[in-house]
Amino acid sequence: MAAISSLSFAAATPASERKGLCRPTLSNNLFNIEPFRLRSTNGSYLVNARSIASYSPSIIRCVSSATDVPTVAETKGNFLRSYKRPIPSIYNTVLQELIVQQHLLRYKRTYQYDAILALGFVTVYDQLMEGFPSNEDRDAIFKAYVEALKEDPEQYRNDAKKLEEWARAQNANSIVDFSSREGEVEAILKDISGRAGGKGNFSYSRFFAIGLFRLLELANVTDSAILEKLCAALNVDKRSVDRDLDVYRNLLSKLVQAKELLKEYIDREKKKREERSESQKANEAVTKCVGDFHYAVQ
Repeated sequence: MAAISSLSFAAATPASERKGLCRPTLSNNLFNIEPFRLRSTNGSYLVNARSIASYSPSIIRCVSSATDVPTVAETKGNFLRSYKRPIPSIYNTVLQELIVQQHLLRYKRTYQYDAILALGFVTVYDQLMEGFPSNEDRDAIFKAYVEALKEDPEQYRNDAKKLEEWARAQNANSIVDFSSREGEVEAILKDISGRAGGKGNFSYSRFFAIGLFRLLELANVTDSAILEKLCAALNVDKRSVDRDLDVYRNLLSKLVQAKELLKEYIDREKKKREERSESQKANEAVTKCVGDFHYAVQ
């Protein structure tokens, strides 16, 4: 019989990034998903999923220690005040670690919001929260999460949708040829390319890599050469993207397996409750029958 034992996350950032943060033990990823285990009477199943948000140390500098930069505790407090209902622990553990690590990204000196990052985060959030008991609560949690980071949840969703619709209309050639065309999404991509090329603030993260992956996926592009061309057009390091996408694909595989085991556990518990309920009803029927018999005898 399976039971959920633990779901833990460990975060890390370099020593040079620690000033102004309330998590002094972090090292070099935006978040690492440590193993969690579903235990059963016959053993255990280990899920070891690595992180899905990181950055390139070469383009990220220290966090400002200015007083207008909130602490991690303040960001988490904003989230908890905005969404006050209990969250099942298997989701809450993930969310609490995610918000800590996205806080670290959000308050880098070089951070600037962009639509590809938004698409990546929305993709990750929706996949992690798939199966959450209530769609309404899932949307409310998303809103509270993004607002806790002092960003706009509607902008995240709208920009993600805009890029998804655009990508569905692209092919292997057009998706990398954005610089020669005019259009709203093309302008967004040109802006990102310029900033990533050194003409403004840009912080690479695994959310950005996942956003790129999602664009290619929606365009039905599977050729790795196209990914290389897209990275070149956007002025991002393909080696970093390849590394982060390998981690992401592995994570998706582990999530699917974990959710299957969780569903089996929930189904077994539901069946047990139904069996106990049926047994109780049978006992009540027998008790009533015996009572009626005694009454008739009298």
